Amino acid sequence: MRKQEIFDSYQNHILSTYTRTPLIFVKGKGSTLIDIDGKKYLDFFPGWGVNNVGHCHPKVMSAVRDQIGTLIHIPNNFYHPNQAKLAQEIIRHSFPGKVFFCNSGAEACEGAIKLARAYGHPQGRYEIIAMEKSFHGRTVGAVTATGQPKYQEGFGPLFPFIKHVPFNDLNALTAAITDKTVAILLEPVQGEGGINVAEKIYIQKLRQICDEKKILLIFDEVQTGIGRTGEMFAFKHYGVIPDAMTLAKALGGGLPIGALVVKNEYAQVLRPGMHASTFGGSPLICKASLGVFKAIDSEKMLKNARTMGPYLFGRLQNLKQKFDCILEVRGLGLMIGMELKVQGKDVVDECLRRGLIINCTQGNVLRIMPALNVTKKQIDKALYILEGAFEAVGKNETRS
Repeated sequence: MRKQEIFDSYQNHILSTYTRTPLIFVKGKGSTLIDIDGKKYLDFFPGWGVNNVGHCHPKVMSAVRDQIGTLIHIPNNFYHPNQAKLAQEIIRHSFPGKVFFCNSGAEACEGAIKLARAYGHPQGRYEIIAMEKSFHGRTVGAVTATGQPKYQEGFGPLFPFIKHVPFNDLNALTAAITDKTVAILLEPVQGEGGINVAEKIYIQKLRQICDEKKILLIFDEVQTGIGRTGEMFAFKHYGVIPDAMTLAKALGGGLPIGALVVKNEYAQVLRPGMHASTFGGSPLICKASLGVFKAIDSEKMLKNARTMGPYLFGRLQNLKQKFDCILEVRGLGLMIGMELKVQGKDVVDECLRRGLIINCTQGNVLRIMPALNVTKKQIDKALYILEGAFEAVGKNETRS
């Protein structure tokens, strides 16, 4: 199809639920995307956090090619080895527990909500505390847990049993706990909320409170998981283990998969018939996910993230010293945000024009999350483009 035919087809046949950028990408490899005109882009926000191992990683592609000619899908009332192997791999990297496979982060969040409700049902406990500025997905349960009214507008009334408190505010959280509270749900690092990093003492106090009151501590690691923060899962930075965590995004290397991981102590709460997902954990998707773990392990990507994260952070701090419009640089590992005193859209657009893909969230927070195998040379190139974008936007603002 020609470019205009593609644009017209979207206009005529696809629901307009996205604000789209008029670029058509046709190929990707590593940290590079290529559009329909052959222009190359350095992708420092690959797939909205999906492509942690880069686009079309050879180990993921090899796994898909190996599996697709053998068996693509079977229902979950049968067994297959790939799901067994993937569950073992997730548990090996996390904590003793069991895994439920689904298709997305929102679906994993729904599973976590059902887990909490089922756990508290015998005692009449049903309230869940979530965080302001959080993001957990677009289904009704997940969007209720999301602490941003803009995503909830038009879909009410929402579930009344989920309430929100400010992130990193222990006093507000303890005040919100009642005898009906059954779970606390949060992201260790709020992604869409602006790259807000949970304080270590805050997480440790939450763990203590949950232990004392027999409340489930649930981590949403949909974006922080699979190496993004320099650890396979972000909870490892805090010296605590959650009772459950949700995964998705980078888990499939570009293919759709979600997972709910539940500590052994609570693994019998959801019994046969209480929850299901038709496509969850298919042979094909699980094989791709196993390729992701192989890529991260064999290429020592966690070590690279722990090295390149501080390097990128330092380069961004240098930019902060140069441009007054940069208010703060914050993040963990290769999950970094730059809060601006101005709106970030013009900077993102200028970067895109120059061949660099980044993201802006909350209006004024630039979100920079390159692949875990990013190189120093790629970071230097990205920072060269970003600096040029700041200079260009500043000049444009001066002229206007």
